[in-house]
Amino acid sequence: MENLLERIYNDNEFINIIKDIIENETVKQMKNYRQHYETTCFDHCLIASYYCYIYCKKFNLDYISCSRAAMLHDLFLYDWRKRENGRKGLHAFTHPKTAYENAAKLFDLNNKETDIILKHMWPVTFALPRYKESYILTFVDKYCALNESYQEIFNRLCQKKVFRYAYVFLCFFFISL
Repeated sequence: MENLLERIYNDNEFINIIKDIIENETVKQMKNYRQHYETTCFDHCLIASYYCYIYCKKFNLDYISCSRAAMLHDLFLYDWRKRENGRKGLHAFTHPKTAYENAAKLFDLNNKETDIILKHMWPVTFALPRYKESYILTFVDKYCALNESYQEIFNRLCQKKVFRYAYVFLCFFFISL
């Protein structure tokens, strides 16, 4: 992930698109919250934003709106694993609206950015995205979440005895071939 973050920060065109967002003090607070295991909410959004930038640019879509919305799509500023912040409902269903409300207080969002933020959890949230860029973030967000979680989940599985024995068995099996 270090190499990816270095590549992101060295892409001047991309950084210029989101510069006002990543320099905002409220947005910087996203660095204080874990998103998926060891990834901060800020880094998760930054990486998702970069992938959106790359894909939208490649397919001649609105890469500026998509990059900016992706950087704001999880601007909820609470530990989603805890219920003590007074929110009602499950995080997966409620955080797009919270992120949108927080982002709208800080930035002038266009219709596309609004749709991208509000609909990024489709199909968990039922409203269909209106724009191709909204679908891009939806899929990029799922990819990033899986990527950020994969290593931790794999490590936890390997710690279970049954999986260790299965691994040893498979090693012996392949050696004996």
